[in-house]
Amino acid sequence: MNPIHRTLFGAALSFGLMHASMAAPDTDWPKKPIQMVLSFPAGGSTDVFARSIAAPLGEALGQAVVIENKPGAGGMIGLGAAAKANPDGYTIHFSALTNQAISQALFKNPPADLQKDFASVALVGSVPHIVEVNPSVPAKNLPELIAFIKSKNGNFNYASQGNGTLSHLESQLFMQRIGATGVHVPYKGSSFALPDLIAGNTLMMFDSVTASLPHIQSGKLRPIAIASTERSPLMPNVPTFEQDGMKKFDVENLFAIYAPKGTSPAIIARLEKEIRKILTNPDFKNKLANQGIHPEFANSEKLTDITSAEHAKWLKIVKASNIKID
Repeated sequence: MNPIHRTLFGAALSFGLMHASMAAPDTDWPKKPIQMVLSFPAGGSTDVFARSIAAPLGEALGQAVVIENKPGAGGMIGLGAAAKANPDGYTIHFSALTNQAISQALFKNPPADLQKDFASVALVGSVPHIVEVNPSVPAKNLPELIAFIKSKNGNFNYASQGNGTLSHLESQLFMQRIGATGVHVPYKGSSFALPDLIAGNTLMMFDSVTASLPHIQSGKLRPIAIASTERSPLMPNVPTFEQDGMKKFDVENLFAIYAPKGTSPAIIARLEKEIRKILTNPDFKNKLANQGIHPEFANSEKLTDITSAEHAKWLKIVKASNIKID
């Protein structure tokens, strides 16, 4: 082989090896555990839902999917951490999408944006919210709760999952609708807020069916109405807001999985494929239904459209209601 041919052969070999190494993450991924970042603490609906998916997803991929809870700032701490992760397929973000869209509209300088800093993987479902009270509150339904709140003349506390969360915005919108005020007490998620509500330190809270169900079943909390278009089969006696007299107070509380922007399309396609299998499994769906979770799959392309629509919807609501974070 003459020098010119040797040079050309070496260049071609180097080029081929370089491209082979670049393609490796697409073909032999995953080779180590995958981190699933959440924006809420353990015990809440986001955590319960994420762990339900993480276990079978890890089995399907042959590597553990490890949950990392990063609560605070209306979900922005976890969102920012996930956005800054290396887009190598070893970090994914389990997002409370509706919460994230609300925070995006409320915070002045959010650390990241689901639409700009992430690649969509799959919509995974929804979890309805309820308004609930400590049993010492003498209200058994929505009209009675409204009358009781108004009688307090602003002298009461109400809890939320944190500033900028759906729980917070629901409370604010509710207060606006009934023409009342109160003292908002934000927490870092349901697991921190519920003990104070149970102890009577706060009067009411909007929370997920999933997180509150055990406390409702034990009699430690009383559900008043569900912020959904339909009643929950787990609490068939609890009416929707519309059924109890307040129209247009239902929310689709969506959850989805994203990857940091720049993650390989092949990795996203593999994740989407395995998540679809999990969410369409009848046993899995029944198991989650018993926890108040509604599994629903939508592919990455559809999720991109849903994400855009959720952000536009909540930006409009926040501006129209002139709600500010505390």
